[in-house]
Amino acid sequence: MNEKNLLKPLRSHKIALPIFMFAGGAIGNLIAIIVLSVSRQERKSSAFFTLVRGLAVTDLLGTCLASPLTIATYLKRTVLEDQHICEFHSFLLLFFGLTGLSIICAMAGERYLAICCPYTYQRWGVDKRFAQKFLFFIYITNIFFCCLPMMGMAESILQTSQTWCFIDMRTHEPVATAYSVLYGAVSLLLILGTILLNLAVCGSLLLMRQRTVQRPVTRASVRERWRALSSAAETQMIAVLVMTSVVVLACSAPLMVRVFANHFMPKPDPTADRAAIRIASVNPILDPWIYILLRRSLFRRLLSLSRRSSSTRSSALPSPQRNVFYPDIMRDSHVFTQLMCNANIISQLPTAVKFTPYDGESLPQT
Repeated sequence: MNEKNLLKPLRSHKIALPIFMFAGGAIGNLIAIIVLSVSRQERKSSAFFTLVRGLAVTDLLGTCLASPLTIATYLKRTVLEDQHICEFHSFLLLFFGLTGLSIICAMAGERYLAICCPYTYQRWGVDKRFAQKFLFFIYITNIFFCCLPMMGMAESILQTSQTWCFIDMRTHEPVATAYSVLYGAVSLLLILGTILLNLAVCGSLLLMRQRTVQRPVTRASVRERWRALSSAAETQMIAVLVMTSVVVLACSAPLMVRVFANHFMPKPDPTADRAAIRIASVNPILDPWIYILLRRSLFRRLLSLSRRSSSTRSSALPSPQRNVFYPDIMRDSHVFTQLMCNANIISQLPTAVKFTPYDGESLPQT
């Protein structure tokens, strides 16, 4: 009796962490979905923010389905000993981990097409409906791929800590080993693809920004003028993409490393495996706060602070471009106009050219 009484406070202390993570993930993603749904600026960039909402919904579903099983395990250790429940828990971890990486890669691909290949983006008709169809494709393919262990291709086992189930990462059975390595390889390719696409987008934006500052935009080059404008208007979305990518990749990479390490390193390390899955569980808690915090109002404040800092530095040195910053810019409520002024291109546009705010779907109208 004394030993049981001593174990009760310890068990209560351990169960507090999964409860806190469940509450944080569920509440944060609900707030993020509401914020994304009511924002005007996000609706204008429908394809990108449809994918963002899809990621928020995915994180919410993953939290609401997987966390209760973990909490139940702390209350009763035998919950995951049932093979069907163990396979279901393993499927949840496989599916939501891979789906999050897939949506992040799709977001990076959408931004790459919009900025680096604008006419391909227009020709393919990348809009809200296109993004919804692509999300459906991601869900269907990942459900099929992650159901393969339940069809006999791999075995889901209760891990050493007895708080989570996953595919057997130390098996020597050829088919199960092939599936485990394939899952890790697909996840790794998604991570590398996201990194490369983000680097390409950021590099393209930097080049366009440099060309806009160094060379005036002429009437003859409509395409270059549109690309310069789009590079300014996309800044806020790129901030969301980069921050979300960093969080998702940092949280997912340790588990992928453990998948390969368990196959190619002779000595198992259950502590490292448990740490990797805990880090992956933090991802749906952090993601929604990126969408919440990187709002238009906060983004404008950060942009204003950056501009003031740059103005202070430029005032200390003589420069022919002292008038590139406009102190009264923050009175304009439209982010697009603010960024255009910051890029010093409004004064260079011909009066005969009429531009519409870039929404990822239309070109400037002449």
